[in-house]
Amino acid sequence: MRWKWFFFFLLALGAGVLWQKPDVRKELFREIQQARVVFNELAEPYEPWQVIFVSAGLALVLSSLYSFLFREDERLWPRLKRAGFRVVRSLPLVRGKIQNEIDDYLQKLEKSSFAAKPGEKFRVVLPEKGFSHSEVLQEITALQNVVGGVDWEKGWVSGTAYNCSPELTALTTAVYRKFAWTNPLHPDVFPYIRKMEAEVIQWCVNIFNGGKDACGSMTSGGTESILMAMRVYREIGYERGIEYPEIIVPASAHSAFKKAGDYFRMKVTRVPVYPRTRQVNLGAMAGAISKNTVALVSSAPQFPHGIVDQIQEIAQLARKNGIGMHVDCCLGGFIVPFMEKAGFEMEPFDFRVKGVTSISADTHKYGYAPKGTSVIMYANKELRQRQYFVDPMWQGGIYASPTIAGSRPGGLIAATWATMMYMGMDGYVDATRKVVSVTRRILKELRKIPGLYILGSPKGSVFAFSSKEFDIFRLSTELMEKGWNLNILQHPGSIHLAVTVVHTREGVADRFITDVRESTEEILKNPKAATTGVGAMYGSAQSIPDGSILADIAKGFIDLGYKASRPSY
Repeated sequence: MRWKWFFFFLLALGAGVLWQKPDVRKELFREIQQARVVFNELAEPYEPWQVIFVSAGLALVLSSLYSFLFREDERLWPRLKRAGFRVVRSLPLVRGKIQNEIDDYLQKLEKSSFAAKPGEKFRVVLPEKGFSHSEVLQEITALQNVVGGVDWEKGWVSGTAYNCSPELTALTTAVYRKFAWTNPLHPDVFPYIRKMEAEVIQWCVNIFNGGKDACGSMTSGGTESILMAMRVYREIGYERGIEYPEIIVPASAHSAFKKAGDYFRMKVTRVPVYPRTRQVNLGAMAGAISKNTVALVSSAPQFPHGIVDQIQEIAQLARKNGIGMHVDCCLGGFIVPFMEKAGFEMEPFDFRVKGVTSISADTHKYGYAPKGTSVIMYANKELRQRQYFVDPMWQGGIYASPTIAGSRPGGLIAATWATMMYMGMDGYVDATRKVVSVTRRILKELRKIPGLYILGSPKGSVFAFSSKEFDIFRLSTELMEKGWNLNILQHPGSIHLAVTVVHTREGVADRFITDVRESTEEILKNPKAATTGVGAMYGSAQSIPDGSILADIAKGFIDLGYKASRPSY
């Protein structure tokens, strides 16, 4: 919005120059007097209260128009488009047609994803009499058998379950059992949980080469870690007098950054990635930096394509502009730190890079801890303190919490501590060697398959592939029918696989390669054939130009998951 202030500066400068001339001042006073006479003549037929109400209404309209035109939390053009779509959607004929299309689409989704299984029943009322221990376990077993699902323990899913070895499962469940009722909100009652959490954080700081001032907090997952970091940068923006602090993120960065903007009233500017490398366009990022920018974001690696951004160059940009720099390692946080020791090349990406001020890493992914834990790290304690919430005047006492949640499950902290102790540095290095080796073997074979190509040059455990010869959603549908559960991406359409320890088991990678090759060969016999199944629905959703319609579909999909009943088809 620099042009706005430039306009006001020129206006003020012109007024100041003219004010210095006596004849101009006399003429100005004469014009004001004439305007007063004209206004009084125009207002004469009206009652005073009418003049007041019209004036107030006009002021309100002009104020709203000014706010709309000069808002700093979002650019004008996207707001104009959204306002235009909103007007069009409000027309009765259009509104009814769009809603019918959305309802029809959601019905298809319900049929494909939420249809009741034979024998599946929902309990919508709490039993009058409680179940016995054995009855509850029998009910759970029956539920799993009837409802079913993807066989994730055999490695037929992307990511999701990163290490489900019987030994680690037995250890973490035994530890959780000991600490199931603990809560770090009460460190005086559970001092051992406080000690475990402090040690997990320090281990992670050391893994990411933090200095003596580096520190962090445990959170419930990658999204909360990112939210906490963005809150820190928002507070810094407020301290600098910025009304709408801005973060600049690559288009490939995780949606959690957009969620942070939504939650914390921050402007999130997405900049494009290079089409060939899928790394962030540095020129676009540099050009997007404004006086309101408080942080730049990078990924190591990013979720969609497994690409590591240019961490050192982005950090240099952040230093040059005196702003923060966050590295999102949520997905690969316990792969990329161990790659060099595992025998793979990896450029510096952590606190060794001058200018990196925060890093997020998920212990519940490649850290192999149970779901529900992550770590957010900062270069110093002054940054971390800005994420805290403190209410010193509450009648219930002085209330303070480090993250979004008040009460937190101490059992998960203890299970994470136990997992990391069990793995040790050697365990993480060995797991990284296995996972990255299998990933590279899969990539090598996929590159040989006619009709497919890999997006960018992934280095770690995550990659995406697509096709220029056929609709890639046809392949996703084929693989789904063969039992695979993979991530479907958009812009561009592609398929993503996060390789885990489970995929390193004998035969899993070979089966994936064979299924992709055979399905692709079958598709290439008729590459222009129409896509069917879930792939067709996903592809058609991408063609919808209005994001608000897609948002309504997504909200409807979430609602379907909460229904305590299922239609039978």
